[in-house]
Amino acid sequence: MAYGDLGSLIKSHKGGLKVPLTQARGLGAAHQGVHHWIAQRMTAIVSIPLLFWLAWSIIGLVHADHATFVAWLAKPCNAILMILTCVTFIWHAALGCQVVVEDYLHSEWFKIAKLIAMKVVLFVLAVACVFAVLKVAL
Repeated sequence: MAYGDLGSLIKSHKGGLKVPLTQARGLGAAHQGVHHWIAQRMTAIVSIPLLFWLAWSIIGLVHADHATFVAWLAKPCNAILMILTCVTFIWHAALGCQVVVEDYLHSEWFKIAKLIAMKVVLFVLAVACVFAVLKVAL
């Protein structure tokens, strides 16, 4: 970029020089993007060790019968990790689906309806998973 090009990017604003990014801050978005981005990354990071635990557990229980599985899930550590796994995976899925809906659906009413339906379905799924784990564990 030549020196003349840089000068055209900088605008004078109330006695100071501002670049277009600085002028645009605080305008437009609902200020949820960073929170959403961080939440999605955190659920992804938390999911990694939970995925390894789940895979290890499934491999260890491949030839187990129903009673062995119930005894395994009745251990508090396993029940807590299973609930945490279900909730984290579903929360991560909800965040990812929300991004897809917001980015690729252009009809505003359909976008809102889709987001509401998606969140209701995923919430019901999370409650069902937690209920199922508690029912088997207790």
